[in-house]
Amino acid sequence: MNTHASRQPVTAGLPGPPHGINGAPTVFIVDDARVERTALARLLTGANYQVCSFESAEGYLKELDLESPGCLLLDVSLPGLSGIDLQLVLTKSSFMHPIVFLTGSNDIQTSVNAMKAGAIDFLAKPVDKGRLFAAIDQAIVRDAAWRLTRAIDNICRRRFDSLTRQERTVMAQVVRGRLNKQIAGDLGISIQTVKVHRERVRLKMRARSVPELVQLGARVGIAIEPVFDSATATLTWR
Repeated sequence: MNTHASRQPVTAGLPGPPHGINGAPTVFIVDDARVERTALARLLTGANYQVCSFESAEGYLKELDLESPGCLLLDVSLPGLSGIDLQLVLTKSSFMHPIVFLTGSNDIQTSVNAMKAGAIDFLAKPVDKGRLFAAIDQAIVRDAAWRLTRAIDNICRRRFDSLTRQERTVMAQVVRGRLNKQIAGDLGISIQTVKVHRERVRLKMRARSVPELVQLGARVGIAIEPVFDSATATLTWR
């Protein structure tokens, strides 16, 4: 594994990352050809990217740290675990660095499959410098957006986990548009008790309004779905 100098992040236009997500994004190069790997590292370092290089997919997986922001610059034809194989392995994990593929062949089907699996781009060698930088920057921006989304989801989940079982039940009912009287009847509790639970839910979830609570609920898996009532020809929510 080789590391090189850092560059100014390209994510300046995005909202700032939450606490705990820091450090400059890194371009992780995986290429078994030492000459090409070194040339890429020098090119990117000269353009002020932070670089970390590996000669095999196995080496990358061994050192993998998904908490490090960045992207993966991945050669398709690697000995052992190929670039496509590595992509398949990573897609099964909960999180992965966005991938920019490099290839020395013109395999259209492979490129199509890689793009369908979420690759940012599929670049032919010798790679055009402008296209390479553009693809890397796009990958880094996507990585930052993914990390921000994941951090927000984790915060919402922690807040939801702090609710009691009854509070979670009330929250689900509120999110689905049920009135206090209806919730009380469904749960067999008083309207005043429902109000107490609603206020506790609001405070713990830090929601300023019901619409905000609906958004928070969606992030923790409380979905609302329209149901057509044929008797009244109206939509209700569940």
